[in-house]
Amino acid sequence: MEDREIKQIEEQIRSLPKGSITVKHIHGREYEYWQYRENGKQISKRVKGEELETLRAQINERKRLELFLDSLRNSDTMQDTLSVVSENSPQGLIRTGDDLIRFTEPVRKFHKRELFPELSDYIYGPDNDRVFIMYGLRRTGKTTMIRQLILDMSPEMKKRTAFIQISPNETLAMLNKDLKILEKQGYRYIFIDEVTMLSDFIEGAALFSDIYAASGIKIVLSGTDSLGFLFAEDEQLYDRCFLLHTTFIPYREFENVLGIKGIDQYIRYGGTMSLGGVEYNKSQMSFASEKRTNEYIDSAIARNIQHSLKNYQHEGHFRALYDLYEKDELTSAINRVVEDMNHQFTIEVLTNTFKSHDLGVSKTNLRKDRENPTDILDEIDMTAVTERLKILLEIRNKEEQTVSISPEHVREIREYLEMLDLIRYIDVKIAGGSGSARKRTVFTQPGLRYAQAEALITSLMQDEAFRDLGIRERMRITDRILSEIRGRMMEDIILLETSIFEPENQVFVLQFATGEFDMVTFDSKNIRCNLYEIKHSTEIAQYQYRHLVDSKKLEQTEKQYGKICERAVIYNGENSNQDGIKYLNAEEYLLHMR
Repeated sequence: MEDREIKQIEEQIRSLPKGSITVKHIHGREYEYWQYRENGKQISKRVKGEELETLRAQINERKRLELFLDSLRNSDTMQDTLSVVSENSPQGLIRTGDDLIRFTEPVRKFHKRELFPELSDYIYGPDNDRVFIMYGLRRTGKTTMIRQLILDMSPEMKKRTAFIQISPNETLAMLNKDLKILEKQGYRYIFIDEVTMLSDFIEGAALFSDIYAASGIKIVLSGTDSLGFLFAEDEQLYDRCFLLHTTFIPYREFENVLGIKGIDQYIRYGGTMSLGGVEYNKSQMSFASEKRTNEYIDSAIARNIQHSLKNYQHEGHFRALYDLYEKDELTSAINRVVEDMNHQFTIEVLTNTFKSHDLGVSKTNLRKDRENPTDILDEIDMTAVTERLKILLEIRNKEEQTVSISPEHVREIREYLEMLDLIRYIDVKIAGGSGSARKRTVFTQPGLRYAQAEALITSLMQDEAFRDLGIRERMRITDRILSEIRGRMMEDIILLETSIFEPENQVFVLQFATGEFDMVTFDSKNIRCNLYEIKHSTEIAQYQYRHLVDSKKLEQTEKQYGKICERAVIYNGENSNQDGIKYLNAEEYLLHMR
């Protein structure tokens, strides 16, 4: 037996996680933990969801290789056995046969995303020399869709299907060796998950299309480092791949796939396909808490950008962001953008001393409350509150940053967030003016935003003046603050989805000298428009539609955007009609968006 071949197997074993998965019963519920020893100490970490599945598979593969190596070392026919394995058997973490069937079974009862037919059409369609790429942020259904597709295959197709899970430290050369073996063995449908973990993926991605897809094999690549796929598509896979982006999950899919109903639930949890809601376990949702949200921002967004830039052009594409990356301050910058999603995306967001936009707006609105106005927020120690909020959100002020934030930093961060499909922009136009007054920044994952709003309330509850209030008054004020936040977020959601699903129309906010229309949809081809107010309320009141019946505003709008075909208030109550103004239920409105 050659030492080189033994070392190859030993290196594979070292690249895989050690330890085991154990189940603990706490208060009648089961929780999985990854347990292993490090420097003589027993380490125990809670794992769940896709991370648990991946970790379990990698630990099982490590154990299989360890047993195999032991059997080789103790066998008289060691040399012959190793030769067969190294030349004719794939060495990576590959699922075929019964193992593949067991891998797909857990998703049998899951509903399918609306994107699923695009994946299915590729697999069952004609050969075309192209690979299929599914990319998007973590927990947006990529691996689940692959498992669902394999589950639906005929027995004959399953026999020719392999699922490859890329492991840390694996290289394109190692994967290529496995693909050659699978091709010789007659496999024709190959799914490669987390392929962007390969450090040399971006530079060598043409291998998948030019060698394997060109020979009639259907290759599906998936991964969470979306930026890496976009870089590869721009260079190595240009015109040789189909791209399917999974990050944006509209309200309709949130309700239909996860079984979670209600716009407020979507505001609170929306943005991922994490198992939760009526059919699944809420505790697994990505935005169930502010802590988990910050972890998601770090792992799914900031690390995504960092990993892809590190592996693209030999770290030569960091551009102005390299100094932020080196000082570990890129995550902080992204956190600040998320918290200020309703602000203009400008340099001041990142460089000015942190100030909560939500808090300032809530102070004003509480003073103006029609039933129970209060100036309690004027008595609060605002410096202390915002400092606590800053700590909660792990945001560094300008004086705490070792690298000064420049306009170039801001421009590049905005560019990458757009490429990840995490942010989009809505025009805010001025009536009678030309062009847009500004752009309104909207995050496509509302739950990410709302979790940080809840952190604001946590900070407020620690204020001494606030704690002196009675419990009922505290609850009324905090409820009002969160209601204001949900109201503005509902506006963003409706503006975003309308702009996506009505691409033939311009969708924007229209501002006047006093007041505004929350949403205008303008059909420039037929010179006509619709006007909407968006209210987070179940009640009907005249002040909600006062702008929609203002003759001067209507006259000015028609002069600029043509005939007004519909005036409506989108709100949380039942469909109705009031003084000639339609009232549309927000959830029904979003469910009919196609």
